[in-house]
Amino acid sequence: MEPVKILVGYVPTPEGEAALTAAAAEAELRGASVLLLNTSRGDAYIDARYANEEELAAAQARLRDRGVEVNIQQAVGTGDVAGELLKAAAAEDVTLIVLGLRRRSPVGKLILGSTAQRVLLESPVPVLAVKAPSRHE
Repeated sequence: MEPVKILVGYVPTPEGEAALTAAAAEAELRGASVLLLNTSRGDAYIDARYANEEELAAAQARLRDRGVEVNIQQAVGTGDVAGELLKAAAAEDVTLIVLGLRRRSPVGKLILGSTAQRVLLESPVPVLAVKAPSRHE
């Protein structure tokens, strides 16, 4: 039986944390390992979406504390976050992709974010899209 691997698109935001939590739960259920991919759009000299060593270590510890094996990859400034996720999914033979979604205004809901939309439409494997808890929850 092939080992099960889950790809999580991680950024140090509430949405990224929600994706990490969902990926950990799925990995526990499936006996899977997790590939944590952190990337940035590269559209600024400093990008808060690009996790620093401390943020990556904390994410890694959260997964390992739950007994989940984790491998971390970072892709710098390619400008194509969806492409990086899809490329990693194919290269690493993952069975599930987990993404965090931003909350949107009523008008914004008409258009799903371009990264999430592209991954959902082009992924050869199932995609689990999760929202961060609202501030009121």
